[in-house]
Amino acid sequence: MSNERTQALSNVGVSIWLDDLSRTRIESGQLAELAETVNVVGVTTNPTIFQNAIGSAVGYADRIADCAKRGLDAAATITELTTADVADACDIFAGVFAATDGRDGRVSIEVEPGLARDAAGTVAQAKELWAKVDRENAMIKIPATIEGLAAISEVIAAGISVNVTLIFSLERYRQVINAYLVGLERARAAGVDISKIHSVASFFVSRVDSEIDARLEAVGTEEARALKGQAGVANARLAYEVFEQSFASDRAKMLLELGAHAQRPLWASTGVKDPNLPDTLYVTELAAPNTVNTMPEATLNALADHGEVQGDRVSGSYGEANQVLNLIDAQGVDYVEVTEKLEVEGLSKFDASWDDLVETVTGALRASA
Repeated sequence: MSNERTQALSNVGVSIWLDDLSRTRIESGQLAELAETVNVVGVTTNPTIFQNAIGSAVGYADRIADCAKRGLDAAATITELTTADVADACDIFAGVFAATDGRDGRVSIEVEPGLARDAAGTVAQAKELWAKVDRENAMIKIPATIEGLAAISEVIAAGISVNVTLIFSLERYRQVINAYLVGLERARAAGVDISKIHSVASFFVSRVDSEIDARLEAVGTEEARALKGQAGVANARLAYEVFEQSFASDRAKMLLELGAHAQRPLWASTGVKDPNLPDTLYVTELAAPNTVNTMPEATLNALADHGEVQGDRVSGSYGEANQVLNLIDAQGVDYVEVTEKLEVEGLSKFDASWDDLVETVTGALRASA
């Protein structure tokens, strides 16, 4: 039986995806168990998740030894390990994928972070990963950099489902939606079945609060401090307004009538970092139809244990959300500066995780040789 609290979230129209994957989760049956007990219907990964999984060395020794025998370098070995994990996770969620007509049962794998400013390289690797995983319910993650926008359109046009990641600002989110629609238009013109293409747009939440709250604390006034813990939710709620408006446009409606799917907002970075805030804040306060919430296991457990889902908390909240961001702006906190900094930092963190992963795998390959 599913957990009543996670079921309540699903009933609102939120798809629960787990923000984690490892060989141990797959082989122990835990991933399948999460699907049965707490409504998990998808998985997201990133370079940090794989660094944590492969860096632990649990469950990967035999596969790394095989790669060493085959003479693979660290990058090729990482591709072998990560695509195998994603393919196996896709198989676990194949039933969900079929039952939801491709909406859920999705497992995401990210292009190398070093390609974030390289559109052509991103497209090439996205196609390589798609072919390597070889599962229709995979999704290729592409960061929402300026260069990434062109790549998103081209990868969508090729009929590949995409998870657009590292979105922080409303303006960039509008550009992401446009990139998706451009890709669908190109796909249709090329004779690709657009009903087979799905996409989500990963809008980050907690990192916005962390950065803005630090700046509000630096301002130091009572008015500034009273606004802490509000920016992340307000920003995401306004993103949902952008989603509603964009997919109600004539351009989008024409594509939807031809079988295309709306690109759902995905709330990412939903683990609460401030201990003074409720640990399910970015789940319950962002419950809304046609969304995805990808949660680290700690947040998922908190939701299942004590989360209080109170229905749709986003639709119609836009005036209040705008007021929150306006009040923060009045305290001298520059929204554009914050969101640009967060994109740079997000890419840097994934670069560092990737470098650590390459170093770990290089050492493991040498030990196995």
